[in-house]
Amino acid sequence: MSRAHVSFSDLRTATYCPRKCYYQRTSDDADREPPPQVESIRALATRYEELLEAPAGALESEPIAIAPVQYRDRLGTTRERLADANQWSRLCEPSDQDVYASGRDCHGVVHKVLEDPLEPVLVSAGEPPDQGIWEPQSVHAVAAAKALAWEHQQRVDRVWLEYPAYGVIRTVDLTTRRKARYRRALRTVRDLDGPPARTNNRSKCDACEFATQCGVRTRTLRSLLGF
Repeated sequence: MSRAHVSFSDLRTATYCPRKCYYQRTSDDADREPPPQVESIRALATRYEELLEAPAGALESEPIAIAPVQYRDRLGTTRERLADANQWSRLCEPSDQDVYASGRDCHGVVHKVLEDPLEPVLVSAGEPPDQGIWEPQSVHAVAAAKALAWEHQQRVDRVWLEYPAYGVIRTVDLTTRRKARYRRALRTVRDLDGPPARTNNRSKCDACEFATQCGVRTRTLRSLLGF
């Protein structure tokens, strides 16, 4: 098996859909850079105190995903919870930001790095699940922890996931199950010498840029409306 050095983004995509990862890796036209709106949402993660002090009217122009009053309440609750554990200031004033980390098997950008203890922070532009984090983000979290631990030669036991457009911050413990999922994703990416089987969850195909190339029939607006 190849010992290819795998990117965080490939691990995340392969966890979501291995076939999409294959097409993304082999396509000359695939855009690997996040769109501008993603960067504007991630930037919220450096402005929490400012956002908490801003009037609701000012928040309307920010790239938040919920009503301004609800956002401020939720972010305030998050601050209270994390301040009690002496974590809020660490997240608002990280030791470093947008750090490229390269470990034994994987590499990519860690959005924030905390110290004492050493912990990576990933900032998601999307919506959090009702509980926990999404599976591709779980694999990404383990990858970031392993890369950072390898570089610093320190143990990393926890990762943070921030969803700044929703005012939500969650922790990720590096459990045996999460590490096993990471290893499976790593093997999947390294073994991609041809397109894998199509996913059985065709809802993933509707917004996929490779749906036509993949050969799946996605739901059109007419079919969604029952025409």
